[in-house]
Amino acid sequence: MSNNATSAPRIVVGIDGSEPSKAALRWAADQAELIDGVVDAIIAWEFPTSWYGLAPPANTKPADYQEQARKLLNRVIDEVLEPEQPVEIRPRSAQGHPAAVLLDASAGAQLLVVGNRGYGGFAEALLGSVSQHCVQHASCPVVVRSPRHHEK
Repeated sequence: MSNNATSAPRIVVGIDGSEPSKAALRWAADQAELIDGVVDAIIAWEFPTSWYGLAPPANTKPADYQEQARKLLNRVIDEVLEPEQPVEIRPRSAQGHPAAVLLDASAGAQLLVVGNRGYGGFAEALLGSVSQHCVQHASCPVVVRSPRHHEK
């Protein structure tokens, strides 16, 4: 029997701390509970090679960005989900462009869940560039969530 046949269904959710990503996490956890699945909560980060023509400060290292991303991800999970969450939440921080990281992570997953837009881009946009790229290129179904007015 293959390992895939015995493993729980996996839902991948992209987190960046925005309200739409929090809505995506809530929905992914609820869906995972319905299908006895697990949630891979993923935050992506990139080490800046330059910023407006300036190099990043000499004392910054990729490990600093990795740690900050991990802290943000854990804070969002703690804020959004109950301490005794009935499904397994597996937090992961990965270096790379968010769309590429999420597409790689979603290989073999039941679902990829993203917010309709994150912190970048235009607030008026119906769909952000990361969510649009995921919808167009994912190898699994993609659910795009936006916060409802009654959600925090």
